Amino acid sequence: MLFVDWNYQGKGYGKKLMEHWEAEMKSQGYGMLLTSTQVDEEAQHFYRKLGYKDCGGFVIDIPGYEQPMELFLIKEI
Repeated sequence: MLFVDWNYQGKGYGKKLMEHWEAEMKSQGYGMLLTSTQVDEEAQHFYRKLGYKDCGGFVIDIPGYEQPMELFLIKEI
């Protein structure tokens, strides 16, 4: 899980972190990346700005375990 402290968000650190991770995965021979976030979080907009596309999700609706939908995003590298 990647997380940039609230005090440093919006300053380009997240983008740099993702660029580093993408480059590392590409150097290891991967051709695509998959990430996820809950639909009630702002990260989905961040990922889309970086070229990720929605590709699915799932919902846990079991009483006592409910949570917002987990959204999966994919990107070719």
